[in-house]
Amino acid sequence: MKIKEKQKLTKEWFVKLQNIICNNIEQLEKEYGSKIKFKKSKWKFGEFRTIKGEVIEKGGVAFSNVAGKFSKEFAKKIPGTKNKTTFWSSGVSVVLHPKNPRVPAMHFNTRFICTQKSWFGGGMDVTPCLVDNKEKKYFHNILKKMCDLHNKKYYPKYKNWCDKYFYLPHRGEGRGIGGIFFDYKMDSWEKDFLFVKDVGITFAYLVKEIVRKKMFLKWTKKEKEIQLLKRGRYVEFNLLYDRGTKFGLSSGGNPEAILMSMPPNANWK
Repeated sequence: MKIKEKQKLTKEWFVKLQNIICNNIEQLEKEYGSKIKFKKSKWKFGEFRTIKGEVIEKGGVAFSNVAGKFSKEFAKKIPGTKNKTTFWSSGVSVVLHPKNPRVPAMHFNTRFICTQKSWFGGGMDVTPCLVDNKEKKYFHNILKKMCDLHNKKYYPKYKNWCDKYFYLPHRGEGRGIGGIFFDYKMDSWEKDFLFVKDVGITFAYLVKEIVRKKMFLKWTKKEKEIQLLKRGRYVEFNLLYDRGTKFGLSSGGNPEAILMSMPPNANWK
């Protein structure tokens, strides 16, 4: 299959996935009694959607399709740019900051990047501010089952990669309860694409299941304070270490879409 056809198929999937995830979140808002829907903002290289709801205090679901040139300095870190710094990139990224501190923040992204090489990357993770071992076990069980359908080595490998990636060295702590993370996936395009689609479908399902279980629970002022401190950690990671943030800002991405991952408010001690 030619690269143009691969780009077309992945782009179409990412557009479809954006719709699926947004519809699921709007359905949760509706179940809660809220009529709030996503606000759509189109730009040169895609569309990012934001919501400020009663369930999701601030959420963003962004689709992008960017083509251009990397700076010579940034290109040194990217495969397939030794002789040419042009690139093509498409993907979906999602960050959900719930109003209820009992509901965890959720993050997801998948992307397909083409230089003189091409590869998939992405993953998902969950950041609760209150300990819930049952939820953690459920989340990881679903991820393991999904990964095992494709390759038994995926879950332990990508879980470990996620644990190492979503870590704040200056704090000596992980961002949340982990998940899976993968990058530079360029084995078999057909198999990799099936896996990436499954990752997206699984995240859309987990959003509904995890949020629905807790969105009606009562919460206290103290729990909200804990949530705001945890959001502060989220900000620190995204600005200091997140590769997606750095890639987006270095590849001509829309700053509003890239920084939509920031929580609506946060505290530091």
